[in-house]
Amino acid sequence: MRAVLFDWGDTLFHAPHAPEVIVSAAREAGVGVSEVDARGLWDEIWTAGKTPEEIGKGRDLSPEAHRRVWIDLFARADRVAPGLSRALYEQVMDPHSWVPYADTGPVLRELRARRLRIGVVSNVPADLRPVFAKHRLDSLVDSFTHSFEVGAEKPDPAIFLAAAKSLGVAPNETLMVGDHPVDAGAERAGMRVFILPGEIDGEVRGLKRVVDLVK
Repeated sequence: MRAVLFDWGDTLFHAPHAPEVIVSAAREAGVGVSEVDARGLWDEIWTAGKTPEEIGKGRDLSPEAHRRVWIDLFARADRVAPGLSRALYEQVMDPHSWVPYADTGPVLRELRARRLRIGVVSNVPADLRPVFAKHRLDSLVDSFTHSFEVGAEKPDPAIFLAAAKSLGVAPNETLMVGDHPVDAGAERAGMRVFILPGEIDGEVRGLKRVVDLVK
């Protein structure tokens, strides 16, 4: 392996405060929602957002599509309290509000020390470079490949091939790391793929396994 590609959301970064947003926005609307119910509502919505039906709506090809599709999905939260859909979109879906997992930085540094090329390839409607710079992780990434720039979304092999080209490596020299079956589309581009387990140990995503795979 000469390179490792990472998905962004729920792989390197996560949204830390969605249930808190639900509780706060509902309170402002005069509705009481417990933290347990807020977590259940968010888990329901987030799980639905990862279904093939939702992913197939082209939401990550433009900022406009992203806002339209996600607010439509979040609308189910408006049944709990009016205005929740827009609060969730504006406060949770903003990439700048997301934070890295505890093991993101250490693993990226370890891969860098091994002189591996590192890329981020994501279905996303916004440039992630400022997000990584905010957390001082930008120097650990050699290239960013965004669906809205490429005009293709995972699992389309085109986005993975574009990412490999940006790193100057061949697909068969590349490992793709993600959290969702769409990331396995990299296999059709000739790459190896590692899908992270769904279980997460607190703030630790389990990325250390990637270092073991490229030894």
